[in-house]
Amino acid sequence: MVIKPKIRGFVCITSHPTGCAAHVQEEIDYVASQGSIEGGPKRVLIVGSSTGYGLSSRIVTAFGFGADTVGVFFERPSSNGRPASAGWYNTAAFTQAAEARGLFAGNINGDAFSNEIKQQTIDMIRDKLGQVDLVIYSLASPRRTDPETGEVFKSVLKPVGFPFTAKTLDTDKKQIAEHVIEPATEQEIADTVKVMGGEDWVLWMDALKEAGVLAEGAGTLAYSYIGPEVTHPIYRSGTIGKAKEHLENTAATLTAKGIPAWVAINKAVVTQASSAIPVVPLYISLLFKVMKEKNLHEDCIHQMQRLFAEKFHNGKPETDHEGRIRLDDWEMKTEVQDAVKSLWPTVTSENLEAISDFAGYQTDFLKLFGFGLDGVDYDADVEVDAPLDA
Repeated sequence: MVIKPKIRGFVCITSHPTGCAAHVQEEIDYVASQGSIEGGPKRVLIVGSSTGYGLSSRIVTAFGFGADTVGVFFERPSSNGRPASAGWYNTAAFTQAAEARGLFAGNINGDAFSNEIKQQTIDMIRDKLGQVDLVIYSLASPRRTDPETGEVFKSVLKPVGFPFTAKTLDTDKKQIAEHVIEPATEQEIADTVKVMGGEDWVLWMDALKEAGVLAEGAGTLAYSYIGPEVTHPIYRSGTIGKAKEHLENTAATLTAKGIPAWVAINKAVVTQASSAIPVVPLYISLLFKVMKEKNLHEDCIHQMQRLFAEKFHNGKPETDHEGRIRLDDWEMKTEVQDAVKSLWPTVTSENLEAISDFAGYQTDFLKLFGFGLDGVDYDADVEVDAPLDA
């Protein structure tokens, strides 16, 4: 069938298998161009491995370190002629490329919050790898079912304590308008922390350790974001920020339990998760303009390459005074933030494309779903079925 992008709000409801494979290959080619990374882990588990930072982490550890990997994700296969999700196609393409390189690439598709998926993962590690040297926790989910009680918790993107009014960008209409978001209730804050905080990270590490599939000295890594003041009310000081604070504090909890743990603070990039956050798409569009002009721009794969080649070298991370790995260091440079601040009050619907890199934002958004890749014939019929095993 011929597949074209169909966008609804901040989600593209179609995905292109050939385009997703081309996107994955772009990232693999970039990692290969940087040369092998010495001293890295050779057996890696990535929880949340099919898109964004999780996918790029899997690519860097596999094609930079030469690591065997197990990826856990929750993606939709093709059905009745309907295309699979982008994450499914990404994983199929990664698996084929990794196995062609002689690397093991095991895949677990299901709810990573559940005890069943944790056990399936443990069984695969024990059977195929014996143990893992590194666990990357990169989940981004709107809801979580507690594995013990069955209660469902849903996260919200809201400010805490007071309403938030700010410019936001309707990416469909290319319109900028004032947007008012009412503050979260205490229950909504608690539920968001339950979904996106560090509780499940601890459950994963406890289960892996108890099962004996963590190698001696094995560490774990999760991802977070801080961002600039303009996004703080909806992000760092909002419900999602409370969850990220909990995630970051969890690193200390795990380390105290004998499992070395770190959180990397990454830069703003276009992902399915970031596209849903009010204010953030507009900020990203302005940020990209500035960072590209200063030759400082990075996508997910560039961030993960820098993380593992420079910041996390030999499992001895370079951290700030709070023990966090700062991959947002280029984004938060004074000259970058000053330039974004100067643009922020001047941006309008009329000058959006002139003074921002909204075109770059759109390009990156479509690439998440396999569209807009060079060399892909989007008028050709494509097979929507894609096996996860090469």
